[in-house]
Amino acid sequence: MGAHIRVIPEWFGGGALSRKDLHEAAEELTAGQAALIAVGGPTIEKGLDKAFAGATKVVKRAVEATTDEITSELQEALKEADMVDMHLEVDIIPVSDVDRAKEFYQRLGWRLDQDVAPLDGLRIVQFTPPGSAASVTFGLGLTMAAPGSAEGGLTVSDIVAAHDELAGRGIDASEIWHGPPFPVEARQPGPDPERTSYGSFCSFTDPDGNTWLVQEVTARLPGRV
Repeated sequence: MGAHIRVIPEWFGGGALSRKDLHEAAEELTAGQAALIAVGGPTIEKGLDKAFAGATKVVKRAVEATTDEITSELQEALKEADMVDMHLEVDIIPVSDVDRAKEFYQRLGWRLDQDVAPLDGLRIVQFTPPGSAASVTFGLGLTMAAPGSAEGGLTVSDIVAAHDELAGRGIDASEIWHGPPFPVEARQPGPDPERTSYGSFCSFTDPDGNTWLVQEVTARLPGRV
């Protein structure tokens, strides 16, 4: 069954352009970009304003489309609109004892990328979790944040296996829970009974109290890769 491709507002935080605004757009919208808009009341978030500035028309099409196909075409439209890709590369976390933190993240099994001290008062230690495109950095002279104030999120395909591995490495992880991660009172013990994607969690902290929330993700929500 055919379906109109729509740009889902939840993919982009902020306000929206109305259908009237879209129809009044002028000249620079390519066919590939216009094909992503289904006439009939959609909205486009402000993050896409540049892509539609000056367009003369809105094209609709009905397609047999999977989420992956929609996401791929949306990404291509953003490229055509000269929006620069931004990839999260490094997250800096504050620690009070660099060597102690280094030992902890080595025990986690994360890859040690570097430990360098290029200047007096500056030391940079970087680790990357298995399979991650982003890394974690800590050291001396990197941040004024209080040690233990950082919170980060990790995703795994099997929360039980991840929890078992943490325990096997001597990491004091919380018990697995399901339901909303916050507030704490809403958490229910054990994995989600149906193992719903995004539904099961555990957590652990490093020696300074920086918190890592581990979430089971087996199927991505639309628009997420």
